[in-house]
Amino acid sequence: MNKPLDVADVLVSRAGKDDDFRERLLAQPKETIEEEFGVTIAEDHQIHVHEETYTTTHVVLPPRSKFTEAEREEAKTGAASLEFLRKTMYDPAPPFRPPAVDREKAPKTATTTGELAKTGRESIRRGLVFLESTINENGAWHCIRFNIADPDIPRHFEKPPFVSAFCVLALECCEEARAKAICTATRAYLVDTIEYPGLWRYYRHLPQDLDSTALCSLVIGTHPWILLGRNVPQILANRDEEGRFMTWVLEDDEPDVVSRFRLEADPVVNANVIAYLGDCPETKDAQRWLEALITNDKLKGSSKWYPDEVAISYATARAVMRARPALDRLRPILADRILGLRDDKGDFGNVLQTAQAVSALDNVGCLDRIDVKRQVETFTSSQREDGSWPELLAFGDQTLKWGTVGRIGHGSEAVTSAFCIEALERLVAILRS
Repeated sequence: MNKPLDVADVLVSRAGKDDDFRERLLAQPKETIEEEFGVTIAEDHQIHVHEETYTTTHVVLPPRSKFTEAEREEAKTGAASLEFLRKTMYDPAPPFRPPAVDREKAPKTATTTGELAKTGRESIRRGLVFLESTINENGAWHCIRFNIADPDIPRHFEKPPFVSAFCVLALECCEEARAKAICTATRAYLVDTIEYPGLWRYYRHLPQDLDSTALCSLVIGTHPWILLGRNVPQILANRDEEGRFMTWVLEDDEPDVVSRFRLEADPVVNANVIAYLGDCPETKDAQRWLEALITNDKLKGSSKWYPDEVAISYATARAVMRARPALDRLRPILADRILGLRDDKGDFGNVLQTAQAVSALDNVGCLDRIDVKRQVETFTSSQREDGSWPELLAFGDQTLKWGTVGRIGHGSEAVTSAFCIEALERLVAILRS
């Protein structure tokens, strides 16, 4: 279902036509909005509705910035300050742990569909216990920043809001109580990191970006700023001449560390924005561009920030599901593209790529086109004793296009584990049915 972009205008319009609704909106604004849109707004967030008269005019000021003037100035040059960078990247990150199991040699213990579904459920629960141990007290997820070209460059922990949203969107399909508790804690963290009028950034020394903003908005869609579409005008203003959404939100008072040659539109970022805004005239150009990339088989190498065609297809499949029925025509061809990525053994690549491929196929309604039992065994046999799956490249500028120094990757065992749990949930549901 696509909510209107101008929810506030919808409320104003109805209040102008329906006196009873107007009175309820003035007397009990939060309750009335919740009832109107079928949402639950956080208890600690107040909503005030003002009625102007012919003798009274209201001017509403935006909230004060979360950052002082000194902090904003410091962030503008933060990329060149090791002391500043240490506020967002934490030492030391542990060394890379290679996969603990050779999945080709792993024993296959489950023999029936019911036993395999039970094994998958147990794997999900072990994975959730691991995830719970990695998320901090504020609900923030972490990943590890590393240099793909030079493994001797130190690895750093980081916990940008993007990573938390990226993982929780995968985990939301899990009905386990532990998963729900993790998602609740992470939503609170994303609310704490929001910047008016509903934007997020990856690092403090970087400008705000639409990738972080779209994913975080999807996670906390009932926050009043997001529900009322407060961030929509800035998102729509950040399109190029072809109507594609650009990654960075560049403003005069923001850090200016993004080279102009890096301002290209990214298919995953556009898919994420479409998933958030839905099917509307303002996203039609981006939809057509994304559709052309897939139809013409041009996904390979089209994303600067995501490593492969599976990652692009995963984001696109989510947009297909959330913006339905606008992109329904892409379902069969996207499924064919994903299935075409398999090797001679029927594998999609590493376990993270396999997890995203499985979930993408489910989102386009084609999960029955793969061997579900075999894929469950792939995930259960590659899980470590502590419940984790291995750290793998999840996103980042991984190509040599911008030079060795720029080959920065991001990933963690927690990130991989979130997507493996999502895939297992979808596979187990098929087995149970």
